[in-house]
Amino acid sequence: MKNLLLLFALTSPLAAQSPTAASLAHQVDAHYNHLQSLQARYTERYQGMGLDRTETGSLTLRKPGRMRWSYDSPAGKLFILDGKNAISYTPGDAQAQRIPEKQLDDLRSPLRFLLGHTELAKELDGLSLTAVNGGYTLSGTPKGMQQRVRSLALTVDTTGAIHTMRIEETDGATTTFTFADMHENIPTKDSDFIFTPPQGVAIINGAAPI
Repeated sequence: MKNLLLLFALTSPLAAQSPTAASLAHQVDAHYNHLQSLQARYTERYQGMGLDRTETGSLTLRKPGRMRWSYDSPAGKLFILDGKNAISYTPGDAQAQRIPEKQLDDLRSPLRFLLGHTELAKELDGLSLTAVNGGYTLSGTPKGMQQRVRSLALTVDTTGAIHTMRIEETDGATTTFTFADMHENIPTKDSDFIFTPPQGVAIINGAAPI
């Protein structure tokens, strides 16, 4: 019996050595590189500039390069990445803003790495690892966003699935996205990633949405 218990302890995942930042980043890569689509519920909390604002909605991702953030609080707010451009619209506005994907500096854009072939260690400078509440947090600075973002922290489980994304801006403001009810490789429609403006709403070329 003692030998069996010892064998179980040595082979149990719980007895395995804690991952390194590099090995866990590789696990995240492996988890998402096999995906073609992902759907999840999200809660977005912004804290900064005297504000503490929480919004909720549904996120749909599809490779290559498509993303839809559909808000139910506030209802009707949209952020769509169609593979070439990002479009942002808030109900009541007379215009929707469009910006080329390559120029995008939106706080949701760090999740774009999930839409290609993920190499997280190359996406984040100064990658580090912290153990938190039975999971792990990978932190670093997103390449190309250093002037706006001080750090990006991804809280993941041992399978490499991302549950929380926390972004700290250089001005001290933080935005936290928490994901739940995740479904992988689900069917999606082309229309999910096409913005059809309401009557009277024009699409204009504008600055990156905030």
